[in-house]
Amino acid sequence: MIIAIWVVLPYAAVVSCAAGHLWRYRRDGFRGYLYGPHIDKAQRIGIAAVRTGFPVVFAVRVAEMLASGPHTRPEHDIQVLLSAVQIVAAPVTVAGVALILIPPLISADVRHRVTPLDRLTLPLLSAALLSAVLVTFDGSATDGRYRAAETLFPWARSLLNLHPDTSGMDHAPLLYQARGLIVVAIIAIWPYTRLAGILSVPTLRLLRQAVPASYRSAPTV
Repeated sequence: MIIAIWVVLPYAAVVSCAAGHLWRYRRDGFRGYLYGPHIDKAQRIGIAAVRTGFPVVFAVRVAEMLASGPHTRPEHDIQVLLSAVQIVAAPVTVAGVALILIPPLISADVRHRVTPLDRLTLPLLSAALLSAVLVTFDGSATDGRYRAAETLFPWARSLLNLHPDTSGMDHAPLLYQARGLIVVAIIAIWPYTRLAGILSVPTLRLLRQAVPASYRSAPTV
Protein backbone atom coordinates (compact mmCIF):
# COMPACT_ATOMS: atom_id res chain seq x y z
CA MET A 1 0.00 0.00 0.00
CA ILE A 2 2.83 2.41 0.85
CA ILE A 3 4.50 1.78 -2.52
CA ALA A 4 1.18 2.24 -4.30
CA ILE A 5 0.50 5.60 -2.64
CA TRP A 6 3.95 7.20 -2.66
CA VAL A 7 5.49 5.65 -5.79
CA VAL A 8 2.87 4.26 -8.17
CA LEU A 9 0.39 7.14 -7.81
CA PRO A 10 2.95 9.94 -8.43
CA TYR A 11 4.38 8.26 -11.52
CA ALA A 12 0.85 7.48 -12.77
CA ALA A 13 0.01 11.16 -12.31
CA VAL A 14 3.01 12.18 -14.41
CA VAL A 15 2.00 9.73 -17.15
CA SER A 16 -1.56 11.08 -17.01
CA CYS A 17 -0.26 14.64 -17.25
CA ALA A 18 2.00 13.89 -20.23
CA ALA A 19 -0.62 11.84 -22.09
CA GLY A 20 -3.28 14.43 -21.35
CA HIS A 21 -1.20 17.28 -22.75
CA LEU A 22 -0.56 15.30 -25.93
CA TRP A 23 -4.29 14.54 -26.22
CA ARG A 24 -5.28 18.17 -25.69
CA TYR A 25 -2.72 19.41 -28.19
CA ARG A 26 -4.03 17.08 -30.87
CA ARG A 27 -7.63 17.81 -29.95
CA ASP A 28 -7.75 21.61 -29.84
CA GLY A 29 -4.23 23.00 -29.42
CA PHE A 30 -5.15 23.90 -25.82
CA ARG A 31 -7.45 26.64 -27.09
CA GLY A 32 -10.79 24.94 -26.45
CA TYR A 33 -11.83 26.90 -23.36
CA LEU A 34 -9.52 29.88 -22.98
CA TYR A 35 -10.28 31.72 -26.21
CA GLY A 36 -13.27 32.87 -28.18
CA PRO A 37 -16.31 35.14 -27.69
CA HIS A 38 -17.45 33.23 -24.59
CA ILE A 39 -14.45 34.52 -22.61
CA ASP A 40 -15.38 37.65 -20.66
CA LYS A 41 -13.18 40.33 -19.12
CA ALA A 42 -13.04 38.62 -15.71
CA GLN A 43 -11.77 35.40 -17.26
CA ARG A 44 -9.14 37.26 -19.25
CA ILE A 45 -7.93 38.89 -16.05
CA GLY A 46 -7.91 35.43 -14.45
CA ILE A 47 -5.79 34.02 -17.26
CA ALA A 48 -3.24 36.82 -16.81
CA ALA A 49 -3.23 36.33 -13.03
CA VAL A 50 -2.59 32.58 -13.27
CA ARG A 51 0.11 33.03 -15.90
CA THR A 52 1.82 35.50 -13.59
CA GLY A 53 1.29 33.83 -10.22
CA PHE A 54 1.60 30.12 -10.93
CA PRO A 55 5.17 30.14 -12.34
CA VAL A 56 6.26 32.28 -9.37
CA VAL A 57 4.70 29.89 -6.85
CA PHE A 58 6.28 26.93 -8.60
CA ALA A 59 9.69 28.62 -8.71
CA VAL A 60 9.48 29.51 -5.00
CA ARG A 61 8.68 25.92 -4.01
CA VAL A 62 11.54 24.57 -6.14
CA ALA A 63 13.95 27.16 -4.71
CA GLU A 64 12.89 26.31 -1.17
CA MET A 65 13.37 22.61 -1.83
CA LEU A 66 16.86 23.18 -3.23
CA ALA A 67 17.91 25.63 -0.50
CA SER A 68 16.70 23.52 2.44
CA GLY A 69 19.07 21.24 4.29
CA PRO A 70 18.17 17.80 5.66
CA HIS A 71 16.71 19.34 8.83
CA THR A 72 16.86 23.08 8.24
CA ARG A 73 15.07 25.84 6.39
CA PRO A 74 16.85 28.13 3.93
CA GLU A 75 18.93 30.91 5.46
CA HIS A 76 16.84 33.54 7.22
CA ASP A 77 16.99 36.27 4.56
CA ILE A 78 16.25 33.79 1.78
CA GLN A 79 13.36 32.29 3.75
CA VAL A 80 11.83 35.73 4.37
CA LEU A 81 12.09 36.57 0.67
CA LEU A 82 10.59 33.25 -0.45
CA SER A 83 7.74 33.51 2.06
CA ALA A 84 6.95 37.11 1.07
CA VAL A 85 6.86 36.25 -2.63
CA GLN A 86 4.70 33.20 -1.99
CA ILE A 87 2.25 35.14 0.20
CA VAL A 88 1.61 37.46 -2.75
CA ALA A 89 1.78 35.04 -5.66
CA ALA A 90 -0.30 32.18 -4.24
CA PRO A 91 -3.51 34.23 -3.59
CA VAL A 92 -3.10 35.86 -7.02
CA THR A 93 -2.98 32.40 -8.59
CA VAL A 94 -6.04 31.08 -6.76
CA ALA A 95 -7.98 34.29 -7.47
CA GLY A 96 -7.12 33.93 -11.15
CA VAL A 97 -8.30 30.32 -11.16
CA ALA A 98 -11.56 31.43 -9.52
CA LEU A 99 -12.10 34.08 -12.22
CA ILE A 100 -11.56 31.45 -14.91
CA LEU A 101 -13.68 28.67 -13.42
CA ILE A 102 -16.56 30.36 -11.61
CA PRO A 103 -18.21 32.20 -14.57
CA PRO A 104 -18.79 28.97 -16.55
CA LEU A 105 -20.22 27.34 -13.42
CA ILE A 106 -22.97 29.98 -13.17
CA SER A 107 -23.53 30.75 -16.86
CA ALA A 108 -26.31 28.76 -18.49
CA ASP A 109 -24.71 29.25 -21.92
CA VAL A 110 -21.53 27.33 -21.15
CA ARG A 111 -22.48 25.30 -18.07
CA HIS A 112 -22.85 22.18 -20.21
CA ARG A 113 -19.16 22.44 -21.10
CA VAL A 114 -18.06 22.31 -17.47
CA THR A 115 -16.68 18.88 -16.58
CA PRO A 116 -16.51 17.24 -13.14
CA LEU A 117 -12.74 17.80 -13.19
CA ASP A 118 -13.31 21.53 -13.76
CA ARG A 119 -15.50 21.58 -10.66
CA LEU A 120 -12.75 19.83 -8.70
CA THR A 121 -9.92 22.12 -9.83
CA LEU A 122 -10.63 25.19 -7.71
CA PRO A 123 -11.11 23.24 -4.44
CA LEU A 124 -7.90 21.30 -5.12
CA LEU A 125 -5.87 24.43 -5.82
CA SER A 126 -7.33 26.14 -2.76
CA ALA A 127 -6.36 23.10 -0.69
CA ALA A 128 -2.87 23.24 -2.19
CA LEU A 129 -2.57 26.92 -1.20
CA LEU A 130 -3.84 26.28 2.32
CA SER A 131 -1.58 23.26 2.84
CA ALA A 132 1.43 25.22 1.56
CA VAL A 133 0.78 27.94 4.14
CA LEU A 134 0.27 25.40 6.92
CA VAL A 135 3.46 23.54 5.99
CA THR A 136 5.51 26.73 5.72
CA PHE A 137 4.33 28.07 9.07
CA ASP A 138 3.86 24.76 10.87
CA GLY A 139 3.44 25.69 14.51
CA SER A 140 3.68 22.10 15.68
CA ALA A 141 7.39 21.95 14.84
CA THR A 142 8.39 23.33 18.25
CA ASP A 143 11.69 21.48 18.22
CA GLY A 144 12.96 23.67 15.40
CA ARG A 145 12.88 20.92 12.82
CA TYR A 146 11.73 21.71 9.30
CA ARG A 147 9.50 18.74 8.55
CA ALA A 148 9.04 19.58 4.86
CA ALA A 149 12.80 19.12 4.43
CA GLU A 150 12.51 15.71 6.09
CA THR A 151 9.39 14.48 4.31
CA LEU A 152 8.09 16.18 1.17
CA PHE A 153 11.35 17.44 -0.28
CA PRO A 154 13.38 14.17 -0.11
CA TRP A 155 10.39 12.25 -1.45
CA ALA A 156 9.96 14.62 -4.41
CA ARG A 157 13.68 14.60 -5.18
CA SER A 158 13.81 10.81 -5.04
CA LEU A 159 10.97 10.56 -7.56
CA LEU A 160 12.74 12.97 -9.91
CA ASN A 161 15.95 10.94 -9.57
CA LEU A 162 14.03 7.74 -10.39
CA HIS A 163 15.12 6.24 -7.07
CA PRO A 164 11.88 6.45 -5.05
CA ASP A 165 12.36 6.76 -1.30
CA THR A 166 9.15 6.60 0.73
CA SER A 167 10.78 6.61 4.17
CA GLY A 168 10.11 10.30 4.73
CA MET A 169 6.43 10.03 3.88
CA ASP A 170 5.65 6.72 5.62
CA HIS A 171 5.44 8.31 9.06
CA ALA A 172 5.02 11.96 8.06
CA PRO A 173 2.31 14.00 9.82
CA LEU A 174 -1.07 13.85 8.11
CA LEU A 175 -0.76 17.45 6.88
CA TYR A 176 2.35 16.60 4.87
CA GLN A 177 0.88 13.40 3.48
CA ALA A 178 -2.28 15.29 2.46
CA ARG A 179 -0.25 17.99 0.72
CA GLY A 180 1.71 15.40 -1.24
CA LEU A 181 -1.47 13.71 -2.44
CA ILE A 182 -3.11 17.04 -3.32
CA VAL A 183 -0.16 17.97 -5.54
CA VAL A 184 -0.23 14.53 -7.16
CA ALA A 185 -3.95 14.93 -7.91
CA ILE A 186 -3.43 18.37 -9.48
CA ILE A 187 -0.68 17.01 -11.73
CA ALA A 188 -2.89 14.12 -12.83
CA ILE A 189 -5.97 16.17 -13.81
CA TRP A 190 -4.36 19.40 -15.06
CA PRO A 191 -4.43 18.75 -18.84
CA TYR A 192 -8.07 17.63 -18.71
CA THR A 193 -9.33 20.89 -17.20
CA ARG A 194 -9.92 24.40 -18.48
CA LEU A 195 -6.50 25.38 -17.17
CA ALA A 196 -4.59 23.13 -19.57
CA GLY A 197 -3.72 25.97 -21.92
CA ILE A 198 -2.77 28.52 -19.27
CA LEU A 199 0.92 27.72 -19.52
CA SER A 200 0.95 25.43 -22.54
CA VAL A 201 -0.13 28.07 -25.09
CA PRO A 202 2.62 30.60 -24.19
CA THR A 203 5.15 27.76 -24.10
CA LEU A 204 4.13 26.58 -27.56
CA ARG A 205 4.37 30.13 -28.88
CA LEU A 206 7.91 30.43 -27.56
CA LEU A 207 8.84 27.08 -29.09
CA ARG A 208 7.39 28.08 -32.44
CA GLN A 209 9.48 31.22 -32.40
CA ALA A 210 12.58 29.16 -31.68
CA VAL A 211 11.93 26.42 -34.25
CA PRO A 212 12.55 27.28 -37.93
CA ALA A 213 9.38 27.48 -40.02
CA SER A 214 10.54 24.64 -42.28
CA TYR A 215 10.27 22.21 -39.33
CA ARG A 216 6.78 23.22 -38.27
CA SER A 217 4.16 20.65 -39.17
CA ALA A 218 1.43 21.17 -36.56
CA PRO A 219 -1.29 23.87 -36.84
CA THR A 220 -0.41 27.27 -35.39
CA VAL A 221 -1.57 27.72 -31.81
